[in-house]
Parts: sequence; C-alpha cells; structure tokens
Amino acid sequence: MIFLGPAGNAIEAKEKTTEGSLKYLKEIGLNAQEIEFVRNVYLNPKKAEEIGELAKSLGIKLSVHAPYFINLLSDKKEIVKGSIQRILDSIDRAERMNATNVVVHAAYYGELKKAEAFERLLEITKEILEKAKENGMRKVKLSYETMAKESQFADLDTLLALVKKIKSKNFTVCIDFAHIFVRNQGKIDYAEIFDKIKNFKEIFCHFSNVKYNVNTKKFMDVHIPINSHPPFKSLAQEILKRKIKNITIISESPILEKDSLKMKKIFEELGYKF
Repeated sequence: MIFLGPAGNAIEAKEKTTEGSLKYLKEIGLNAQEIEFVRNVYLNPKKAEEIGELAKSLGIKLSVHAPYFINLLSDKKEIVKGSIQRILDSIDRAERMNATNVVVHAAYYGELKKAEAFERLLEITKEILEKAKENGMRKVKLSYETMAKESQFADLDTLLALVKKIKSKNFTVCIDFAHIFVRNQGKIDYAEIFDKIKNFKEIFCHFSNVKYNVNTKKFMDVHIPINSHPPFKSLAQEILKRKIKNITIISESPILEKDSLKMKKIFEELGYKF
C-alpha cells in the first residue's frame, strides 16, 4: 500500500492540534502523518498513547521526526549524550503512538575522516538500539535520513552500509529524495535508488522540491512546493512499475498536505487506486 501525508500538522485543518490534523487528513483522503519533534519531544507518554489510538481509529499511519538538535559525532560529550537521549525519548513516544519510524538527522562529520566517522557511529547506533530495546522498543524503526550536504552523515550508500553492518529489524534508512537530488548536484536516478533497496520490505521516504540558486547554478537544500525538481511523476511511475507494496512518502513541501494531495492525484492518474 502507498501511504501519503504531511510532515507536521495539516495547514488547512480548522483545529490546530495534532488531533485536528489527523481528523482532517482522514476527511481529505490521506493516510499518513509524521509527528515533528523539531525542537523537543513535546508529547508526554499519555498524550502520545491517545494520539496513537486516534490515528489507529482513523487509519492514519504515524511516524516521528526526532529533534533537529542532534549530532552523534560531536566532539562534545554532553552533545552526544543529549542527542542519544532525544532519540530514545522519540522512540519511546513513537512506540506509544504505534508509529513505524523515527527519522533522525544523525550527525556532522566535523573533523573526522569518513571511515572513522562510520565506525564511531556504528558503535553509537548499536548502543542506542540496545538501550531502546531495554526501554521497550519493539516495532519502531530508527531511520537515519539521507542528507543533502557533504558535511552531513550521510549519503545513501554509506547509510545502507551501516544498515548491513548493524543487521537489526529496528534500523533502516529514510530516503529523502530531495536531499539525494541536492547532494548529487541536481541528478537523481530513481531506478538506481530502488535497486539498492530492493530487499526492503518497507520503504520510508521524504519528498519535496528544492530551490535553484541562479547565482551558483546549484540546487539548495531549501524546500519548495512540488513543481519540477526533483520530478515526482517519474518517481510515482517507478514505484508502480516495481509494484512496491509498502511505501510511505511524507511531504516536506511548505504546503504540506496540499502537495500530498498532488502526489495522490498523480498516482491516481497513473492508475493507482487508494
């Protein structure tokens, strides 16, 4: 099944709460939402459970984005410690909400060489997963996001290598197509990406378009509404061609659910029935 929905509460929902957003998404025919813990994990355990029950009753698939203030490769121990705790708290709330994925911007390379950064993050990630399981992690998947900048950990190949090393059903990759597009200097090959993740039983993605800088002649990691770069229709065609059975595409467009509806319309025009 294809799941579509916004990163954060729907902007057109009359009730400006997560509950109001979920109800509105059901009304307009969308079936996913990512809960955004941008600055902090703002939901207490009881509230997370209530939201999970509501989402379940509405048929809305939930995911979580951990706070952005995370750097697991910082040279400051207190930042690493705080980053780990934010991830653990996000996983806890995700489990309580019956969410599927916790998306994380894992780290910056800093002064580390890439090989050293990989080995260090390998050990830290194992530690996070071990602690999360001790705390009750069962179904949630810790999902490191493909990042746009060379200074950020990491590109798709590096993350897939990490997944292969860790070998855990609770660890995967969030495929951010816009980030891949920017990191590859305005190029993207959807078929190549899906070939690399062909063994994934569930695929979790972010999608938006990105801004083009006319001065530098480069695409920037600045999200804009879906129009052309990267193209969505060819992505939808590749998904349908491969008959992918379980994929979630979260809209990170500034107009959120409006672009989720645009994605839905494109799928329907290509013959997919929701």
